[in-house]
Amino acid sequence: MKSLQLFFLFAFILPFGLLAQKHSISIQNTTALERKDAVVAIQWETILSHYPQIDTTNFIVINEATKKQVPFQLEHHGNKTIQNLLVQVNVKAKSAVQLSIQKGKLSAFETKTYARFVPERLDDFAWENDRIAFRAYGKAIENSKENAYGFDVWVKRTDKMIVNERYKLRDYHVDHGNGLDYYQVGFTLGAGNMAPYVKDTVRYSANYHYWKVLDNGPLRSTFRLEYDTWDAGGIKVKATKTISLDAGSQLNRIENVYIYDGDKPLEAVVGLSKRLEAGVLSLNEQQGIMGYWEPTHGQDGTTGVGAILTTAVSNIFIGTAQILAKTEVKNNQPIVYYSGAAWDKAGKITNATQWFDYLNAFSRELKNPLIVSVK
Repeated sequence: MKSLQLFFLFAFILPFGLLAQKHSISIQNTTALERKDAVVAIQWETILSHYPQIDTTNFIVINEATKKQVPFQLEHHGNKTIQNLLVQVNVKAKSAVQLSIQKGKLSAFETKTYARFVPERLDDFAWENDRIAFRAYGKAIENSKENAYGFDVWVKRTDKMIVNERYKLRDYHVDHGNGLDYYQVGFTLGAGNMAPYVKDTVRYSANYHYWKVLDNGPLRSTFRLEYDTWDAGGIKVKATKTISLDAGSQLNRIENVYIYDGDKPLEAVVGLSKRLEAGVLSLNEQQGIMGYWEPTHGQDGTTGVGAILTTAVSNIFIGTAQILAKTEVKNNQPIVYYSGAAWDKAGKITNATQWFDYLNAFSRELKNPLIVSVK
């Protein structure tokens, strides 16, 4: 009888032991580029298939080599259900990092990205990470002297979140120790906005009229901006822009969807504001990379802006007020590109060569993403 009881005991223990067995999450870098502070998405369905009993309120991610916790985020992308597990890791060239999931209390990790609607400042929408900050202009600022059409840059030299502090101070154009707003957008696409290009003319929309935050940190903030239908040189166009900013990145991921009449491709441009004084340019039509190291702005320092297109670029041309990269969009189909900025006083990217190297490396990383496997 005793041996029979032990048999049933082991029969019960074995299935639960198999469910609780240790799995390894491998993140592999196949390139010669070291990946620092990379935010990597692991499909939540994959996590559930290996950790079916995971408690989303009581787990930690461990770096198997260091035995330290790894910062993570549960990404919803505007859905009720979890879409991805985001982790932030460093992966040396031609190597891999091994992670595991365990039960445990999460360490306090700092928020590294943040985004919000700013009704107290004429419907701005502002977002930032631990490197840089941006804003888009909303409906309330239209028809005023302050109106602008492109993306604005707020330079910063701290890894802390500064958006709320600056709006509270209402003194954006003075450096109080963590940066300032001296970037000029005006009647241009600013730091990498996109617009239809019809009859050799940029066809600007009005400002965004609807917003929705899809995720808000700590490692990735994603939001959606919608634009009312406008006349783009005789073509009625409506646009939706979904923007993501990862911790540790100088560039936004921007996914645009244009809806218009007809089934033919529509020409569009990504633009960077150009200054009257001499700056430094690096333009690569074949790779779809635009880099601009602006002229120094007095005591405020120097801003680098850039964009990387993932679709074919037919032409990059320099106008008096902006640099434009021309591509094509298709009706109701997403187009993805990247744009952003850096500031020399932040101390990480301090000259044109470093900025252009950053853009070129980012482009190579897009073509050779980190490889995730769970075993």
